[in-house]
Amino acid sequence: MGCARPGRLLCTTCDALLDPRPAPAWPLPCPPGLSEPWAATSYDGTVRAMILGHKERRLLALARPLGELLASAVAAALADLVPASDRSVPVLLVPVPSRATTVRQRGHEPTTSLVRVAAAGLTAAGRPTRCVSLLRTRGGLADQSGLGAEARQLNLAGAFRTHAPALRALARSGERFHVVVCDDVLTTGATAAEAQRALRSVGLAPVAAVAVAATRRRTRSSDRWGFDPSVPR
Repeated sequence: MGCARPGRLLCTTCDALLDPRPAPAWPLPCPPGLSEPWAATSYDGTVRAMILGHKERRLLALARPLGELLASAVAAALADLVPASDRSVPVLLVPVPSRATTVRQRGHEPTTSLVRVAAAGLTAAGRPTRCVSLLRTRGGLADQSGLGAEARQLNLAGAFRTHAPALRALARSGERFHVVVCDDVLTTGATAAEAQRALRSVGLAPVAAVAVAATRRRTRSSDRWGFDPSVPR
C-alpha cells in the first residue's frame, strides 16, 4: 500500500513509517458547535491511500492499522481534555455513519470497523472503551464529495438522528461515559459538528471529535500538529 511492493497490503516497513502524531485539527472556517477536533495524522500519502483502499476497495485488512491510528488520536485527545481525576470513566466511541445507500454499495460500514478496532485497542491498554452506533442518517442526504465548507453545512443540517434502541440500551446501563465522535477523515468539520449536535440533543455531550486523518489545507496551525513548521507543505 505504501511502497507498492507485491505481498502484504501494508508491509512492516511502511507500517512503521506511519508515524502518528495526534494533535488538534481545527478546520478553517470552523463550523458552529464543533468540540475540539483531533486527528492522528494528515490526510495524504500512505494514510490517504489506506483510507480510500479500505473504504472504496474493500481492503478490509487495513481496518487494523487505521483503527490503531484512530486509537492513538482518541487517547491523546482524552489525555489533553479530560481531568486526571476523571480518567477512570469509561469511553464511548460513536462512529459517524455513512448513508444507507453508500453502505449497500460498499458492502460494509468502514468507519464503524475502524472504531471497533480502536475501542478494542484502548480497552486492551487499560482504558475501558465501547463502540456504539448511536447515529443514523436521514433520507435525502447528498454525497459530500466535492462540496465546499458552506455547502457541506447546508447539506448536513439535521442530517443525523440518534438510534432509539441503542440509546435506550445505553440508558439502561446507568453508566457514565466520556463520549467521543469518530470518523475516518476530518475535512471541513461540518460532519463532526452535526454528529455532535445530534448527540447533544439527547443529553450526550461529546468531549471531542476524533479522526484518523485531517486535511492539511484546513488546519488552523501546522505547529500544533507536531509537524515541523519549517518544512514546506
